[in-house]
Amino acid sequence: MQHHLTEGERVTLQQITRGLPHLRALRDITDKIYRLFDRRCRSDTARSKLARLRQPVRRFTQVSQLLKGVFSVNVEKALTFLDDHLLGAASNAVERGNRRYRKMQKTVYRVRTYAHIVARLALDLFREAAMRPRIATQNLLHSARTAP
Repeated sequence: MQHHLTEGERVTLQQITRGLPHLRALRDITDKIYRLFDRRCRSDTARSKLARLRQPVRRFTQVSQLLKGVFSVNVEKALTFLDDHLLGAASNAVERGNRRYRKMQKTVYRVRTYAHIVARLALDLFREAAMRPRIATQNLLHSARTAP
């Protein structure tokens, strides 16, 4: 669900959910969940808010099936970051970078057979042997380009 709504989006949401109280309750509970992770409060305050939030979720059976994660222990563990002010909230860019790193690690560990390690070492040694003449050629070209 979208976190912030403009005034027009709020009005549209009210019109769409007219006659559907469980959807309005779902939006209200979602807003409260977003407020749990507000950096201005401490983790103890957030835990007490979470305990109060779990009561209405239990009441609505349709909504409680959608929000099973609210009862998870992991939510309480996630609230501990509120006490550490040096820890910043993760952005999408950070998460994307972490995902890219994990994918690279997967491809690295996938080739860890003996034959692949030998081939990788041979390739590295070949590149290293070809590097000296390449550097000498580059230096020669650069000096020829700068000479009048």
